Amino acid sequence: MTQAGFQPFETNLDQEESLAILKAATDGADDGELFLERRRSEALSFDDGRLRNAVYDASEGFGLRAVRGETAGYAHSTELSETAIRRACETVRLAVGDGGGVMAPGPRATNTRLYTDQDPMADATFPTKVETLREIDAFARDLDKRVVQVSASIAASLQEVVILRPDGQLLTDTRPMTRVNVSVIVEENGRRESGSHGSGGRTGLTGLIDPAHWQDATREALRIALVNLDAEPAPAGIMDVVLGSGWPGVLLHEAVGHGLEGDFNRKGSSAFSGRVGERVASPGVTVLDDGTIPDRRGSITFDDEGTPSGKNVLIEDGILVGYMQDRQNARLMGVEPTGNGRRQSYAHIPMPRMTNTYMLGGNSAPEDIVADLKDGIYAVGFGGGQVDITNGKFVFSCTEAYRVKNGKVGAPVKGATLIGDGPAAMQKIRAIGNDMALDPGIGNCGKAGQWVPVGVGQPTLMIGGLTVGGSAT
Repeated sequence: MTQAGFQPFETNLDQEESLAILKAATDGADDGELFLERRRSEALSFDDGRLRNAVYDASEGFGLRAVRGETAGYAHSTELSETAIRRACETVRLAVGDGGGVMAPGPRATNTRLYTDQDPMADATFPTKVETLREIDAFARDLDKRVVQVSASIAASLQEVVILRPDGQLLTDTRPMTRVNVSVIVEENGRRESGSHGSGGRTGLTGLIDPAHWQDATREALRIALVNLDAEPAPAGIMDVVLGSGWPGVLLHEAVGHGLEGDFNRKGSSAFSGRVGERVASPGVTVLDDGTIPDRRGSITFDDEGTPSGKNVLIEDGILVGYMQDRQNARLMGVEPTGNGRRQSYAHIPMPRMTNTYMLGGNSAPEDIVADLKDGIYAVGFGGGQVDITNGKFVFSCTEAYRVKNGKVGAPVKGATLIGDGPAAMQKIRAIGNDMALDPGIGNCGKAGQWVPVGVGQPTLMIGGLTVGGSAT
């Protein structure tokens, strides 16, 4: 039966006509879909005592894809019309050629709801958001006279997705996202240092702009800044390192996670290629990618190809057991898709991406792990990092770290960087804490020019023999 428009948002598209065009585009292909998206977002930033930016953005469009073998044809447009989809069909047919492919079975349906479908931007009025930012600024300055600058931001968005497959299967999802961030700069005796803290997820905005929440976030940002104000130059050399729980899992995400994405492994370009069934980490190390955790920043009810999100074990007790897969790479590797086919927007083709990637906890008490550190660094906060997928080599900067000698946590250190390679670091894990925690909901991941929201997590870990870059003491 003909249905005008696509839920959850109305368009001038006719579903039956759109399906006919999609079938023509994918005739003889292995896979394909029509991806429709509408997104609205709002971001306010307050800096140096005044509202600096207030941005509202709205976009919509479609992406049409046909896949045959290793080749994918993709076309997109901001024009939601049958005419535009027909033009896109002509483009994607170039990838199919004379055809001959067998259409892959569609993803299974799911009724799982991992997050609200309410618009988080409607949780507070614009004046309320501005006043909240003003209150954060005043609160931070009142906490400590050394605070010389405060930056705060509130962001919220709502993404509506519709996926139509050649067999007529229709999937819809409404994805909220919120985040509140506070940064402060302190000054004493001519020295300036900064600290920041943020949180968010696929939730409403109400809890994040509650004074009890943002006051805690502001205190934490100030605490980090004051720690750095007292920091000494970081040592340099090869030493043991203890990583804190939660956000330090970003090192796991970069150094190991990207190397376990299906496309890199199918092409043989990852340091983990062809190693399923081999030991790639110390005993006790179990790493998962889990997009099914309710309300988390990296969670998705189903991925951007329609595959339900999964709780996927990647490394189990140190043994590599699988990779993260989208539909195309899974088919080419002879395995099942894992719900990791993600795209930044309708203007981007999907590829294997992480959701919430974390390491399970062990049996050691965190304080015992630190007490066993004879001479090294205790790193509890990280900034930016880089990784080379082909060999797993990484470089990470620490935003909060401490010198440890004979199990005693000493002075904070500034300018510390951690240098190593993921596969080797995973085999040098000497202790795993019982305090596994996820990050507060602030992660973004870049790959091939696309950015998607992600989550990370881990327990306290001791890794032996990492190179620490800094200023020798």
